[in-house]
Amino acid sequence: MKKTYSYSSSVQINTPLTEDQAINLKVGQLVKISGSLYTARDQAHLRLIKLIKANQPLPIPIKGEIIFYAGPAPGRRSQLISSIGPTTAKRMDKFTLPILKAGIRGMIGKGNRSTSVIEAIKEYKAIYFTAVGGTAAYLSQFITQVEVAAFSDLGPEAIFKLAVSQFPVFVAIDAEGRQALVNAPTTKH
Repeated sequence: MKKTYSYSSSVQINTPLTEDQAINLKVGQLVKISGSLYTARDQAHLRLIKLIKANQPLPIPIKGEIIFYAGPAPGRRSQLISSIGPTTAKRMDKFTLPILKAGIRGMIGKGNRSTSVIEAIKEYKAIYFTAVGGTAAYLSQFITQVEVAAFSDLGPEAIFKLAVSQFPVFVAIDAEGRQALVNAPTTKH
């Protein structure tokens, strides 16, 4: 029988995320993030990995930061962005280990992670948050500033720095490897 975890209150954190903060977050908790998040999808991850492997400096600070697997949709008129929804995290699994080794402390996406990523999350005392799919327009209201941080030639797949206030996510995998997801991963990547 799978153990369930229940928390009645939300936790507020500011970025960058420290190891102590990560260790104290528990699966199932609602977390409200303030500070900054960096968006990165497949192409941006590929470029970051190439830089890491070449021992080159990265274009964004990475230690303690949180990567949001998303690409913001441009806003209209007074909107900073019109929507920003989470991308399926499993697509980033092949890039995750080097990014965690480089110092990323948190990731936001949707869906399950592979067994090897869960083990890496435990090893590096990181957190995998989930944002609810289908809430992209709602999530955009928690963003107070948007700027291209790196790889502008990638358009919507560029790395964006988002200033956020009370950005709501749930702890899907905590630093101990406990999961809140329905389907446990069964493959290694």
